[in-house]
Amino acid sequence: PGSPQELTTVRVQDPRVQNEGSWNSYVDYKIFLHTNSRAFTAKTSCVRRRYREFVWLRRQLQRNAGLVPVPELPGKAFLAGSTDEFIERRRQGLQRFLQR
Repeated sequence: PGSPQELTTVRVQDPRVQNEGSWNSYVDYKIFLHTNSRAFTAKTSCVRRRYREFVWLRRQLQRNAGLVPVPELPGKAFLAGSTDEFIERRRQGLQRFLQR
């Protein structure tokens, strides 16, 4: 019998507005990772990150990716619709980015 298949699950959830009502408010998201990969010492981790940190991560990946395409991030612009809808669309886009 072969070794079990390596699986990694990542979820972006629980968006929260920080510094609500002030000029420097922002939304951060809980990122939950679970894996059985031997490459990770911690099998689960949970951190909160904001959009600009995803932008930083994507830049680092692009710098080191060579010819491998780096997934897109959801758009930064706030278009029509409620703030809640925008935050949910962004949450889904950030999760797709991390899964890819």
